[in-house]
Amino acid sequence: MGEQQQVTFPQQVIDEYAALGVDLPALFSAGHLGTRMGVQILEASAERVVGTMPVEGNTQPYGLLHGGASAVLAETLGSVGSMLHGGTSKIAVGVDLNCTHHRGARSGLVTGVATPVHRGRSTATYEVVISDEEGRRVCSARITCLLRDVRAGDEAHARTDG
Repeated sequence: MGEQQQVTFPQQVIDEYAALGVDLPALFSAGHLGTRMGVQILEASAERVVGTMPVEGNTQPYGLLHGGASAVLAETLGSVGSMLHGGTSKIAVGVDLNCTHHRGARSGLVTGVATPVHRGRSTATYEVVISDEEGRRVCSARITCLLRDVRAGDEAHARTDG
């Protein structure tokens, strides 16, 4: 899973979150489940989120990419897009995830691309297409996130200074 890649965010988004004490590239370069699975966010905006994940280490007993791993990648990318759409006054919380698995992947990286289907005031829905290194669709997913107002204590979970 190796080297960490720098996440690409529009500069105005980085500046907006930095003013609140949140280092967005650090927040999305490190993490818990996504880090263990090797998810890398390569590009992130409310209009498009791109990320990769290795197949190795994320397989089921037959050696194929685990459907749950595809779900983790899809939910991660859709949640990032939803969070960026909601802005600094909202928290994006996944409320629905649907994945259709089209083909297996046995090696290499899969790439997910999340694009908005709906971006409203209280919900955001993203379609996520996950493809193998040959560009073949592995999984189609749809995630809907509730956009709720930031409450006291929420900011502490997004800050990188402790």
